[in-house]
Formats: sequence, structure tokens, C-alpha cells
Amino acid sequence: MNNDTVAVASLLSKSNPVFCCYMFWSSLLILKMLLMSLLTARQRMKTKTVANPEDLRMMRTTEVRFHDQNVERVRRAHRNDLENILPFMLVSLAYVACGPHALTASLLIRIGAAARLLHTIVYAVIPLPQPIRAICFFINFGIVIFEAIYVMICVAKYI
Repeated sequence: MNNDTVAVASLLSKSNPVFCCYMFWSSLLILKMLLMSLLTARQRMKTKTVANPEDLRMMRTTEVRFHDQNVERVRRAHRNDLENILPFMLVSLAYVACGPHALTASLLIRIGAAARLLHTIVYAVIPLPQPIRAICFFINFGIVIFEAIYVMICVAKYI
């Protein structure tokens, strides 16, 4: 193994507190995304909204409905998670592998993850008026942009 491989291996290990911070918050975000499926199911049951004919008997309803406002809100929040949490997790992993300043990296990961958690709360759980949701979105978005640029600068010499 060359020195770069050894350095990256030590950055991506449990002995690196930044990587542990990343693993904790990314695991929490993954669990949150999985729970969004259950929140969607809860909204479907609560409003007796089914999108498939085979589910009619289970919900004790006679009509297939696609556009319940509450179900669609949760589905949009879930899709927003998929569009934003996955890039956050991927670029954050690359960022950690670049060996950033530990305090800066830990803060960015924590703030980005907290912004996504709060985004879900104000979007799908307890809907609040804008700009609260937009602020949560742009905090995470800005962190992803910063980390991506940082990674690109760190690895530019290798391309």
C-alpha cells in the first residue's frame, strides 16, 4: 500500500472522530428516511387513501384515491430526502476522506444532518409556513456545495 491509501484508510476508521461523527449522523438520516415510509403508510390509513386496487379491502374503502393532500405532503418530503440526503451523505464521506479540520467537519456534518431532520419536521410532521423549510433546505444545500468544492480542490492535482 502506498502512503495515500494508508492515510485514507486511517481517515475512514473508527479511530477518526470525524468519521465516527459522519457514521452516526448518516445512520440517523437513513433511519429517518426509512421512517418516512411508515409515516406515509400512517397518513394513508388515517385518510383511507389507497393507490392500488388490491389494498381496498385492507383499508375498508371502495375507492382508489391518489391525491390526498396529507399523503402527498409526506411523499414530497420523502422524495426531497432522497434528492438531498443521499448527495449530502456521499459528498460528506468524500469530504471526510480528504482529511478536513476536525471541528469544522464535525460541525458541518451535525448542522447539515440537523437541518435535514428539522426540514422533515416542518414539512411533513408539523407543517410550518415558509421560509422555515427553505432555510433548512438551503443550510444543507450550502454545506453540500462547500464540501463538494473542498473535495474537488483536494483531488484536483490527481486528475
